[in-house]
Amino acid sequence: MKKRSLNQFLSYGLFSILLMGALFTSCGGDNQPVKEEGVTLDDDYYEFKGINLKENGIPAMIMLPDETANIGASTKPEIIHTDGDFIWDINVGSNFNLHIEDYGDYTDMVEYKKKELKEQEVFDINYLVDEKDLIVYERKLIVKGSKKASPKVGVEHKSYHVYGQKIIDGITYELRSRDEGYEAKNIIELMAKSIKSFKPIK
Repeated sequence: MKKRSLNQFLSYGLFSILLMGALFTSCGGDNQPVKEEGVTLDDDYYEFKGINLKENGIPAMIMLPDETANIGASTKPEIIHTDGDFIWDINVGSNFNLHIEDYGDYTDMVEYKKKELKEQEVFDINYLVDEKDLIVYERKLIVKGSKKASPKVGVEHKSYHVYGQKIIDGITYELRSRDEGYEAKNIIELMAKSIKSFKPIK
């Protein structure tokens, strides 16, 4: 009897160990939720080149992606601006379009943008970078079936956006991505780094 009981004990013990191992592997494997990755905004500008905007009416320098950034960038950025106007559009190839606008002495542009995003009911907003003068956010169209959903919504759509402000010689400049944003997060990451580099010419 004792021998049989011992064998049963060993059998049950081995089974329990194998079962616990399987459960542990399952809990620690692919079933865990995947968190949305943020963006990296470091001071490494090796894929950028400096552009002087003084000839275009802004006494500032900005770092823009070069041809090594792998976004289809052209070798020479295109700056679209009309003399006497308050708007600039900088195109680096077809995939990088940065909008700049002169807002005079307004100093709370980012806070106003965040309020605007909070009050709209068409998109879910997820901030990836939330700083005083710069926000990077994911915008997801509210899908059909939600109380707030647009009647035209049938599939989920996600895009990435950046919005910032910089003060140069007492003038506040709005710097942002295009209205529709980008599906590729890496472009917004590069654009956010460009905005952070926007500095007055000393």
